[in-house]
Parts: sequence; structure tokens; C-alpha cells
Amino acid sequence: MESFLVSISTVAIAEMGDRTQLLSLMLAAHFRKPWPILAGVLCATLANHAVAGIVGVRLGRFLTPTLLDAIVGVSMIAMALWALRPDVLEADAARVGRTNAVVATTIAFFIAEIGDKTQIATVALAAGYSNLWAVVAGTTTGMLLANIPVVFLGKAFSERLPLKAIHYVASALFLLLGGIFIFRALHHTS
Repeated sequence: MESFLVSISTVAIAEMGDRTQLLSLMLAAHFRKPWPILAGVLCATLANHAVAGIVGVRLGRFLTPTLLDAIVGVSMIAMALWALRPDVLEADAARVGRTNAVVATTIAFFIAEIGDKTQIATVALAAGYSNLWAVVAGTTTGMLLANIPVVFLGKAFSERLPLKAIHYVASALFLLLGGIFIFRALHHTS
């Protein structure tokens, strides 16, 4: 349960102001069909985070608990610094034809999520926790929780969010998680 809850909160907060959230906003404005867009976000996130989780679990199996906790801790601290840098959506990623909203969202969201901080966080969380499916379910739920309001409330909602403060909260959460994992790594050695 801990891995699920940590995964939800980490990704939901980290996703605020992220390029994939901006992509959701654009797709909502373009298609004006919230349910198909959310279905595409769900499909893309499940696929992307399942792959990221599997990579994380496999990496976790080859490392000692001390080294694994240290790597996850350092990764989370790096994510804390990355979270302070606001994302922008590139113009090429924004171009979507008027095809099926689910297919367009799935493809665009999957591609945008590659190498994104939430995908990397999923790798790290899956490496640090033994329950792959709890991590993937948590990160996917966190992604949906962050994107549902954007898809339904659109631009008016996004203009009212204190994105700078949200980035600081996300950074602090990653920093806290990094500290916990580093503490666990140091505890393994003593």
C-alpha cells in the first residue's frame, strides 16, 4: 500500500505544469471530448509506466539493497532539481489532426511521456519498491488525477494554478523521498 500511495502522490504533484499536462490541455481544446482524451491518457500512461516499471524492477534485482536505495535516493534528489524547471510544450508535439481523439491522445501522450520526469520517477519507484503493479497503478492514477481537471476545466483552470508553488512542492516531495531512500541506504551499511 505504501508503494501505491507514494507513487500516486509523487506523480500527481510532479505532473503539475509538466509538458504532458500541457499536452492534455491542448488536446482538450482541440478535440473538446474529455472522455476519449482521458481514455488515451490512461492507455498511454499504463503502457509507458508499465515499461518503465519493468525496467525499474529489473534494475532493482541486480543491485544490493544499499546500492539500490542510494541510487533511488540520488535519482529522487535529481528529480527535485528537475521539478524546479518548468516544462514547455514544443510546437511539433502540439500538432494533432482531427483524427480519433483516443488514438491521437494515446500516441501523442505516450511519445511525450518518454524521458519525462514522471516516467523516470516510475523507474526509480519500481526499483525501490518490490510491488511493480502497485507502483504502476499508483503512477497511472497520479497521472490521471493531475490531468482530469485540466481536461475538463481547460484553460481557465490552468491559468489559476500557482504553478511556481506547485513546482516547489513537487521538488520538496522528491527531495523528501530522496532523503528517505538515502537514509535507508546509510541504515543498510550500519
